[in-house]
Order: sequence, then structure tokens, then C-alpha cells
Amino acid sequence: MAVVCVDAGTTMIKAVGYAADGTELAVARRPAEVSRPRPGYAEQDMESVWRAVADAVREILPRLPGEVDYLALTAQGDGCWPVDRAGGPAGPAILWNDGRAAPVVAEWARDGVLADAFRVNGSLTFAGLPNAILTWLRRHDPGRLARTAAVLTCGGWIFSRLTGRIAMDASDASAPFMDVRTRRPSDDLLRRYGMEWARPLLPDPCDDGDRAAPLAPDAAAALGLPAGLPVVLAPYDIASTAIGVGAVETGRACTILGTTLCTETVVDEPDLTGEPSGLTVAMGLPGRFLRAFPTLAGGQVVGWACRMLGLGSPGDLAELAAAAPPGAHGLVFLPYLSPAGERAPFLDPAARGGLHGLTVDHTAADVARAVLEGLSLVVRDCLTAAGTRPTELRVSGGGSASPVWLAMLADVTGVPVVRSADTEAGARGAFVVGLLATGRAADAGAAAAAHVRPGDVHGPDPARAAHYADAYRDFLDVRAATASAWPTLASARARTAERNP
Repeated sequence: MAVVCVDAGTTMIKAVGYAADGTELAVARRPAEVSRPRPGYAEQDMESVWRAVADAVREILPRLPGEVDYLALTAQGDGCWPVDRAGGPAGPAILWNDGRAAPVVAEWARDGVLADAFRVNGSLTFAGLPNAILTWLRRHDPGRLARTAAVLTCGGWIFSRLTGRIAMDASDASAPFMDVRTRRPSDDLLRRYGMEWARPLLPDPCDDGDRAAPLAPDAAAALGLPAGLPVVLAPYDIASTAIGVGAVETGRACTILGTTLCTETVVDEPDLTGEPSGLTVAMGLPGRFLRAFPTLAGGQVVGWACRMLGLGSPGDLAELAAAAPPGAHGLVFLPYLSPAGERAPFLDPAARGGLHGLTVDHTAADVARAVLEGLSLVVRDCLTAAGTRPTELRVSGGGSASPVWLAMLADVTGVPVVRSADTEAGARGAFVVGLLATGRAADAGAAAAAHVRPGDVHGPDPARAAHYADAYRDFLDVRAATASAWPTLASARARTAERNP
């Protein structure tokens, strides 16, 4: 017996094959292209994503022993994946890191809608959430909206292609329309957003006990699997990854060092009273939620730094960074490089990055170190916003392959950093959820303990941790001092784009 799990990320589709006991047997990856037809836009062709999933699954099947027991799926979250009445794409998917709806969010912020909605939803709306995108479509692309019969996220889209069922997991539905206390769509939130018209487009969220459906015959033929195979819609990637690294108990924390830096803490009850920030996500486990702070810029910043410094890989960047001392000789890097600004732990569509304190004495090694330190300080910032100090921080994602970065994270956060031993933690989380959904396991904690494998541990150095406590205060001071210039810089970029289309 074997299990197939899919993790459809923003830039990479992964299919992982496991033995029945959870041993990882095979991994296949397919790139997923993000198109940017205009500055600030981020879209994907929905059929291309589906084909990449099918190709990746077909690749691993010959390497699996015996019959497949079930297929479990997780994927990138947020955004707007519209389907028409026939279940096909009503247009390209608009992704979580798309910034076109920033003016809509600015209006809601000005009118107090965002703060009021947080008291119901526990999440702070940003431009890449479906309420903002749908409102933008109604104003600027009503034809696409008229073709739309249902609004899904990436996981719901792939699940619909696999099973024919139009559905949305509760984790995907958490933001922006769910009342997190009832776990149902809120008519009050729709009214606050002026979106009563959108209610027919929103599938009701799946309950934790209703996340499986049989594989449809046409999808079975495309994948090379038997029709009727159980297909499990696991929580979206940030929640599945938390489960996949073993952060399933209240107070546990983890960070995904991927396309986004997503720092998240497990809570047993939503807190709707604090400063509005981040997301509150139904975790897919009974009585568990995530306070999640997914940044808009993460791994993309590492790729940018490699290009700017003429380096061949992220490993080269880390090696160069290790040649500079902590603090990078006074160089401070604000890593807000997304054209859509930032969404966590604060919301500002105009946020812009920068190197501060730069002199002719600084070296390429100082710049490399400042980049990794800036990203690490954002992780600390997100942990601070969550209001908890965990005893350890579990990490996964492409960045977790760097011992240099993990050691730096331990020093910056002041807690041990534990790397996942799995190559694909999101898929591992989907595997665990699949066990629960198909009745092969009864308890999430026991299932995670049996199947999650921690890897290397990096403990903080006391002297460096003390240095980074000061560096964190410097980071916040520099950010506060430069934030007033962000709208001017964002406007300058917009004018340049208009003059040079």
C-alpha cells in the first residue's frame, strides 16, 4: 500500500509518494509559472497548474509499491480562482501576492471596515484576499465576474478537477468571509464589505469530517489512478505545513521559509481583541487555530539578492553572508520588496524595502548578511506580533536547507530552531490529515508524533542573541523612520510604469 500527497505551491508543484508507514519514497516537482501582465499583478493559468499536478503524480506512481490507499492535497492559499458553470476557469487565477486591489483595501482601511471585520474574522484583509479581488473585478472586469459561478482557491480548484466537487476547506475559507467563532460565512462581514452580491459565489466550507470525495473517472485517467480512490482536501499549505512539522499543540510555533515567510503559532481560541494584524486560520484539527503572519516577500528576496550580487544559488548567498560579522557592519535591510507592499505583521500596500547605513566600506558579504538578517528580524517581528514566546521554532521550506540561515534565526529569535527532516513538510501534513479523514488514525497528536520527523537543531548563542536584541530595536527604528517615504516611492514607481508600459 502507498499514499500520494500533492502540495501545489505558488512556484512549484510537488507530488510525494509515501509507504503506508509514512516513509517517503518518491518526490516529483513541476514548476508553476506566475505571470505578471502588469506591474503589481500576479496570475496563473489554472489549467497549467492542473496539468502540472497530473504530470507530477504520474511521475511518482511507478516508484510506489502496490496500490495507492488515498490521495491528499494541499496548496497555496488566498487569491481568487474563479470557475464557470461548467467547472472550468472563468479566467486566470489572481494570486495572493497580487496588488491590483490595494486601492480597495485602502478605502476599507480609511472607513474602519478592516478593523471592524477583524473583530469578527481575526484576519486583516490585504489586496490578495478574495474580498478585495472580487470587488476590484466588479469595478474593472465585470465580464470575468459575470462568467464566474464559484470562487475557489488553488486547493479547491485542484480538488474540483480531481473529484468534480466544488468545495473549499475551512482553512481557505477562514479569511476574509468566515466568522471564526461559528466557522461559517458571515453575512455581517459581506455587508461590511458591501458584497452581499458575492454570497452565491462562495462555497460553504468543508467540515473537518467532510473533506474526502472519490476520484472522478476523467481525473483518474489523467493521473493513472483508479476511479473512486479517496481524495482528501487537506488545509491549505501554511496549515498543512504546521501539521507536517509537528506544530499541532497549543503554543507551538513554526516558520515556513518559502516564497512567503510565514510565521505561525497554534492557539485553541481566536483572539479578536488585539491590534488587527495577520490571519486567523482554522487549522483542520479539532479545536485548533493558527495565528499566522505570512509576509508578501520571502524566498523571492533571496532570489533577488542572488541576482543582484551575481550569485548562483541561495547556498552561495548564505556562504557569502557567513563571511561578514553579525550586524553586517551597521547595515540594516528592510526586506519589503513585494510590489504589493506588506501584509504581515503589519499591512501597508506602499511598504518598500531598502539598504540603510550603506557606505563605500561595505562589502558584498555585508549586503548578503544584511539580507538574511533582515528576513530573520521579520520572523522575530511576527513572533512578537503573535504575543507568544515559544520554547522552539520549527522550520521548513527551501530556506531551511541553509545551516547558516537557521543558526542566524536561532540567534535572532533567541529560541532553538528545529528543521524538518522531510523534504516536503506540507505534503507530510496532508499525509497526516489524510490518515484522520479516511479513518486510518483517530488522534492528530498521536498521528503527528508517529509520522513527523524532526531534523537538525540549532540553538541560540547567548552573545549573538544579545546583539540581535539590540539589532531588532534598530530594525524597528529604521522602519519607523523611513515609512513616511513609502507612499512617495510607491507613487514614483507607478508613474514610471505609466510612462514605460
